Amino acid sequence: MELSRRDFVRTAGAGAAAVGLSSAVPAASAAAKGTVEVAAALPETLAVDLQQRLQTGELTDPLAARTVKIAENMEAVIPHDDQTAAAQQKLAALAQRTGKKPNILIFLMDNIGWGEPGIYGGGLMSGAPTPNIDRLGREGLQLLSTYSQPSCTPTRCTLLTGRLPMRTGALRPSFAGEPGILDNETTVARLLSEAGYFTQAVGKWHLGENLESQPQMAGFDDFYGFLGWSGLYTDWQDVEFAPEFALNPERQALVRSVPFNDHVVHGVKGQEVENLEQINKEVSAELDAMFAAYSETFIEQMAKSEQPFFLYHCTRGAHWKNYVNPKFQGKSPAKYPYKDCVVEMDDILGRLVKKLEETGQLENTLIFVTSDNGPAIEPWPDAGYTPFRGGIGGTWEGSMRVPGIVYWKDMIAPGQVNDGLFDLADLFLTSLALAGIDYRPPAEQFLDSIDQTSFLLADGGLSNRKYVYYWLQDVFSALRVAEYKFMLAGMSEDEPDVINPGSSTVLESYKNGKLYNLYLDPKEQFSFFNRQTFMDNLFSAPIVAHKQTFKDYASQHDLKTQILEFLHSR
Repeated sequence: MELSRRDFVRTAGAGAAAVGLSSAVPAASAAAKGTVEVAAALPETLAVDLQQRLQTGELTDPLAARTVKIAENMEAVIPHDDQTAAAQQKLAALAQRTGKKPNILIFLMDNIGWGEPGIYGGGLMSGAPTPNIDRLGREGLQLLSTYSQPSCTPTRCTLLTGRLPMRTGALRPSFAGEPGILDNETTVARLLSEAGYFTQAVGKWHLGENLESQPQMAGFDDFYGFLGWSGLYTDWQDVEFAPEFALNPERQALVRSVPFNDHVVHGVKGQEVENLEQINKEVSAELDAMFAAYSETFIEQMAKSEQPFFLYHCTRGAHWKNYVNPKFQGKSPAKYPYKDCVVEMDDILGRLVKKLEETGQLENTLIFVTSDNGPAIEPWPDAGYTPFRGGIGGTWEGSMRVPGIVYWKDMIAPGQVNDGLFDLADLFLTSLALAGIDYRPPAEQFLDSIDQTSFLLADGGLSNRKYVYYWLQDVFSALRVAEYKFMLAGMSEDEPDVINPGSSTVLESYKNGKLYNLYLDPKEQFSFFNRQTFMDNLFSAPIVAHKQTFKDYASQHDLKTQILEFLHSR
């Protein structure tokens, strides 16, 4: 039996391609002889070993690992049977101890860069200590390769539906008063609610203001927060930020004529929201404190209930412009508003964890801490920190690689750091699996989420995800597999007419592609594809397969139509 070098690279990874090179004729020598060399066969023992490992699924290198299809309209997964069995045993033992399904708390921050928390290299170094985030990371699982979408609305929609923005149509942040798309989608909140969970959303929504896309109509039993984003309510009232609007009565009236909801609202499942308090700069400074108090009360109430809960807590911070809660003003070593807000968010997370512990629910609650995208660079210094290239709005690592902290007392072994791939879309199927729901999407839809339960619960777990796909709205940008990232398009972030470098600006197309080794070059500064073209099929094949799913399964996407309809409705 023989495997060609090309087949070996396809299955075993580029790092193995050097094996047996001595049997190949040097290229220069072949050219001199006027011959064309066929790829050398692998040594027989290596080829046999590889085939045996492929057949048994024992490969642990994510580049070499095989994938399987659970269903034709679902993303293929890397199976880890022993790991899955161990996770199921853990969950069964927990159910015996607690007598109920596990609770889930997703703590989603706004515009927080990968390098902001101390455990990721920020913290005190970047002027804002994060002891509570760091403690959960040290006592749980710190994920190094967690991926969002390029901006807030696409990420939030992907997290709740398990489907990429190109499928749902949520390609960009929704505008003031703009309708969303959740009336056409199945959310994790809806499925959990139908399975007996109490589903609670708190804080920022930003998934559309039409009634059908509001949280209490999209599966949440209760909602307390705001429907847009905090800057929508305050930027045009700020003399320092936008004096040409704040000091111009006619422009103030113009903004107020736009039909958007500028209140803190409360919504109950199946009903219209109730407007509670109009948001201005002073109220904006208090929003995260208000949301924290609401979630604390919710946790207290759920301790008296037999229902498990799904708490989707989304902070206002740290979206620009940041107005600091007076209690936290100057609390960060940096003394800047953004950093003070980071300190407050860390404090709020600590309060929620403490409340879970005080009410006896910590043991039965999975906590996932993350951000909706990388930092917004343009409003610096009211901006976050990432050690990577780029920021919000692009597909560089600084744009989409975000913190990922997973904590579950006595269920996740402490002190773990893992570089396995995790897409925030995976929270959809993972949450459903924890609830005992074996979900399959409708036949006409494709699901991008992967159940990562075994990855999160195993000691030194292996990710079930082989590929992360990067999209720039309706343009396919890049693919990551193992430590490699192959880019076909990206956003420039160094245009001379942009205030601060790092902001995404001009769409660029890379005809020959760019290849980065994120272990050697995490800042994506040295593309080396021209001398690694033997690896092309490692990327071209999965990209072609991924794109084919958009032909085979219907998509809600039509960006140009969306924008034109919205503009014409004004």
